[in-house]
Amino acid sequence: MSQVASPALRGDSDAQNYDDATVRNFVLASIFWGIIGMAVGAYIAAELAFPQLNFGLPWISFGRLRPVHTNAVVFAFGGNVLFASIYYMVQRTCRVRMFSDLLSKLNFWGWQLAIVLDAVFLPLGFTRGKEYAEPEWIISLVIGVTWILSMVNFFGTLAKRKEKHIFVANWFSMALYIAVLMLYLFNGMSSIPVSLTKSYSLYAGVQDALIQWWYGHNAVGFFLTAGFLALMYYFMPKQAQRPIFSYRLSIVHFWALIFVYIWAGPHHLLYTSLPEWAQTLGMTFSLVLLAPSWGGMLNGMLTLKGAWDKLRTDPIIKFMFTAVTFYGMSTFEGPMLSIRSVNALGHYTDWIIGHVHSGALGWVAMISIGSLYYMIPRVFGRGTEMYSVKLINTHFWLSTIGVVVYIAAMWMSGVSQGLMWRATNPDGSLTYTFAETVAAMHPFYVFRLLGGLIYLSGMFVMAYNTYMTIRPQTQPAMQPGLAS
Repeated sequence: MSQVASPALRGDSDAQNYDDATVRNFVLASIFWGIIGMAVGAYIAAELAFPQLNFGLPWISFGRLRPVHTNAVVFAFGGNVLFASIYYMVQRTCRVRMFSDLLSKLNFWGWQLAIVLDAVFLPLGFTRGKEYAEPEWIISLVIGVTWILSMVNFFGTLAKRKEKHIFVANWFSMALYIAVLMLYLFNGMSSIPVSLTKSYSLYAGVQDALIQWWYGHNAVGFFLTAGFLALMYYFMPKQAQRPIFSYRLSIVHFWALIFVYIWAGPHHLLYTSLPEWAQTLGMTFSLVLLAPSWGGMLNGMLTLKGAWDKLRTDPIIKFMFTAVTFYGMSTFEGPMLSIRSVNALGHYTDWIIGHVHSGALGWVAMISIGSLYYMIPRVFGRGTEMYSVKLINTHFWLSTIGVVVYIAAMWMSGVSQGLMWRATNPDGSLTYTFAETVAAMHPFYVFRLLGGLIYLSGMFVMAYNTYMTIRPQTQPAMQPGLAS
């Protein structure tokens, strides 16, 4: 076990000087957009099970609302969680206030503006049609400028730190800022505007596809993985009151992950016109990615060594441990799906949807929820406990049951699709028509909807618990930041 003292276990004499107002804003925005994003997801899941629910209106059709769902969950919910956590962590690990209060405010309001513009423009059909990069150039500009402002604020805080050592959570945050900016400049803003609401990509053909999935996969790799690993490395030791199992392993995890992840994008383009060597490169690095991913997973799990009883008594630890478990599952399933023979069965099927949501709901959302539960009472000056631990436990079981029902339905649906699509008669003709495969998926889509609704109900439980925690109290509350 590492002998390096974790900032998670140290007190802090500078706590009252921290900018927790910005953290509070991002925390509340996270919960709000989490409910909105997951509610839209549940609605479009219902549309797939019961198509008549689109009522013939283009603005609420699956094609229009699906990017609203992905952007709301990834960038609105996930993005606000990341900013809340980064602002919380970097101040406490550096023992200084944020570099600029003005930049903090511009970061918050600029990000909310981009989210609202996205939520308005996408249902109206204004989109570039690129996965995770749908916003048109004017919204992309707002996102890019806001990201740079936050990045300056973060690195400025590191530059004036009182703590000489840079804790590993900040290394993952640095990778998040630098890699996402690079990805966004090359793909997110690589468009030629022809009007205020329309632009065309600078790239064409297979080059456009390769750049898109270099961006798309690494948006997952750095926004949804590296960023949230920072949360694991800070909040899990905090809640467990244990040092990281191995600080050395955390550094190896960091450098291996950021080097390997950046090469894996071409596995999204197997069996396409992309040169075969590039496809093989993506598949190979995807398989190599298993090693650092599981090293990080084990580092997170073994942080509870000597405190395993907390899995029985502490629902926040349950959230975090389950999230790390799903991180391990997803980072095993992803490399397996990148193997050509497995990909031939799974690609374009609901199996991929199941894989994505095991990572998004199981890993990203659950580590986010656990971290939010840790921060909420502290930044709102309510001590160290939420209003109701029982409600946190209820939320945990709703989330766990919901995600298991969801991904199990999608796994079964996806494998069934793959097998039906490739089934042939003795004369070589297809055994099933496409319409027959769609009809066979209906029961799985109903169960997917059920799982999504269960997960969404947990977010309402969280919202209530948060309200009851932060509501005005008659007795004096603790000052924000004293329990850092």
